Amino acid sequence: MKRLDRLTPEGTRDLFFEDFEQVKKIEDTLAALFSESGYRGISTPAIEFYDVFSAGVGAISQQDMYILADSKGRLMALRPDSTKPVARLVSTRLKNQSPPFRLYYCQSVYKRNKGENLLYDEVRQAGIELVGLGGLEGDIEALLLAARSLERTCGKGFLLEIGHMGFFTQIINSTDFPEEVKQDIKDKIEAKNYPALSTLLEKFPKSESVGALLRMPALYGGIEVLDEARRLIRGAADGVLGHIGKVYAALKEHGFEKNLAIDLGLLNGYGYYSGLVLKGYAFGASEAVLSGGRYDYLYGDYGLGYPAIGFAINTEQLLKQREQGARQQGEKRPLFIALTKGRLEKHAIELFKKAGVDCCPLDSKGRKLVIRVRAGEQELDVVFAKAADVITYVEHGACDMGIVGKDTIMEQGKSFYEMLDLGFGRCRLVLAAKKGRNFYGGYGVKTIATKFPKVAAQFFEGKKMNVDIIKIDGSVELTPLLELADGIVDITETGTTLRENGLEVVEEIADISAKLIVNTASLKTKREKLESFISLLKGAMNGRDI
Repeated sequence: MKRLDRLTPEGTRDLFFEDFEQVKKIEDTLAALFSESGYRGISTPAIEFYDVFSAGVGAISQQDMYILADSKGRLMALRPDSTKPVARLVSTRLKNQSPPFRLYYCQSVYKRNKGENLLYDEVRQAGIELVGLGGLEGDIEALLLAARSLERTCGKGFLLEIGHMGFFTQIINSTDFPEEVKQDIKDKIEAKNYPALSTLLEKFPKSESVGALLRMPALYGGIEVLDEARRLIRGAADGVLGHIGKVYAALKEHGFEKNLAIDLGLLNGYGYYSGLVLKGYAFGASEAVLSGGRYDYLYGDYGLGYPAIGFAINTEQLLKQREQGARQQGEKRPLFIALTKGRLEKHAIELFKKAGVDCCPLDSKGRKLVIRVRAGEQELDVVFAKAADVITYVEHGACDMGIVGKDTIMEQGKSFYEMLDLGFGRCRLVLAAKKGRNFYGGYGVKTIATKFPKVAAQFFEGKKMNVDIIKIDGSVELTPLLELADGIVDITETGTTLRENGLEVVEEIADISAKLIVNTASLKTKREKLESFISLLKGAMNGRDI
């Protein structure tokens, strides 16, 4: 058996020398600030009983936890979250004391990631929990401390984003949509997936609620967002919007106006958070370094009616993003967009030309992989990459935007915004089998060959059907001819290749076309530049035929 005594497990790493000192400095700085603000330090065990996390408000999926057993055979879990252990502590160790409780911690959490690049299973966090102080007073205190935390560690180079679960909740509860549709709408709003949200809502009669839901992904920016939201819903959520406005005004009074943004489509933790939600970004960041919100229902699981709000900062990520942001500021970095090589690349360049982008450097790029062009009043660096790499570059902030097919998005997963359906590269993702053969007949387990094993697995799971899946990188159509597979899941444009090889479509899985995807942090910290470029593309798309 191969020894692994010189390696660290996937999702972990050593922290040493300058990196250790810098992260420790950030944590010490935050601990000092929290203490100055009246918060007292706590630490909870790295190993808790599984029951702490498995049920109730904020329950964490078993698949996301590291689970083990103690000497008595009882299930334990490495701490995947700090909020629920803090609730356990408050409800037991502090049950005879009166709230509010102001608590802070600097400790790691351990949560399984699902294979995404550069994501760690062990995350060092510094955070606070304000327990027993609700309403406007508690929200202002927590958000001011969040802003000061970022200011102490990033200077003025940060953005604090505010949302509120109540806005979406009041609108969605005014509809009679089925629960699965409500969840689908929520997911598409959170992902700012404008094309898919529009397609979904087109199925329902027009109404004020449908119009507000359709517009919700775009309700981000400055204080003006609240006025637009009021016009959309005409009084239905004035209390929520007024609350956000008061919190915004309080932070403005303390000098943070330039560091504030509002996003009414910020729905992370829906079902757990009950009110105000927040995210924080260091300029140059590829993802949020701070997240949190109000969760007034959690303590009900412990027989207590305490309101609560809190946030946590990923200290190692903060160090990394702060340094990356400093480099980008020094370089005066333009926007980066990744194009999928091949057919989509040609269509994208054609669209760029219609949008007024100077594409001469792209037409004569030779073997260069990064080309600078001018788009309107700004410069743009164009990167050429394989489809899967486009997603990686955008997801992790190496590029601000990317153009990639929906098939790759479905297979790779995503943590980015899907902003535009560009309309070209249209094809279908299908299940196909030999012509005349009853694919769904018989009792045996079918074998499926595909370039999209994740998509295929999800498709057949939805049918409650067990299949064996074989990953193929070349001509998938060959596998049924060699009797290696009963069917294939693949993309087809005209169906000619299928027909010429004796295959036919059994079922269509999804329509495919090219999408414009945007890094989540870039959309917030580089909003004006990105919206300007996206506006150019939208203008070019009107009436075009690519």
